[in-house]
Amino acid sequence: MANVSVYNMEGKEVGTMELSDAIFGVEINEHLVHMAVVQQLANNRQGTQKAKTRSEVSGGGRKPWRQKGTGHARQGSTRSPQWTGGGVVFAPVPRDYSFKMNRKEKRTALKSVLTDKVANNSLIVLDKLSFDEIKTKNFVKVLDNLKIEGKALVVLNENDQNVVMSAKNVPTAKTALTSTINVYDILNAKTLVLTQDAVKTIEEVYA
Repeated sequence: MANVSVYNMEGKEVGTMELSDAIFGVEINEHLVHMAVVQQLANNRQGTQKAKTRSEVSGGGRKPWRQKGTGHARQGSTRSPQWTGGGVVFAPVPRDYSFKMNRKEKRTALKSVLTDKVANNSLIVLDKLSFDEIKTKNFVKVLDNLKIEGKALVVLNENDQNVVMSAKNVPTAKTALTSTINVYDILNAKTLVLTQDAVKTIEEVYA
């Protein structure tokens, strides 16, 4: 089992914690991690783009001129793609880009990125994270105390609105619950911050 330091909100080390190898010490499966990222990005696509083909634009019910003798190239309809106002060749149509992954595959991908964060010393465990009021300055101070640079993903065990709202205006930070964490957000963050309660919940749920 990996041992990590536990810090308080002042950035001081207050103890250590053992992480389960079943969650934070697995063999990294890059293929499933890639699939999980592609799936999330694909599922977020609206797929509502639309353009009209030659069968959908108005007009063009007759030949614009006779076949021969005019000096023009022969034309059968003003709805053809080469005409201004004509249809689009292979026009995009609304579609669903989403696809499914097995639950076991999703879990393996999530465990892989959590293991990667531990291996690269990009995971910080906090004993607790709570504020008496909603204040961005308080959240920024915690990040500074922990010497976090770049993007950070802060995972909470419970939906503490004081913490969530305090982090909302910090462009380099994002909060998530243990029930909403995903592979893309973890990979996108340079540093992953977990509360002790969040670590315990993740180990219980994903074991």
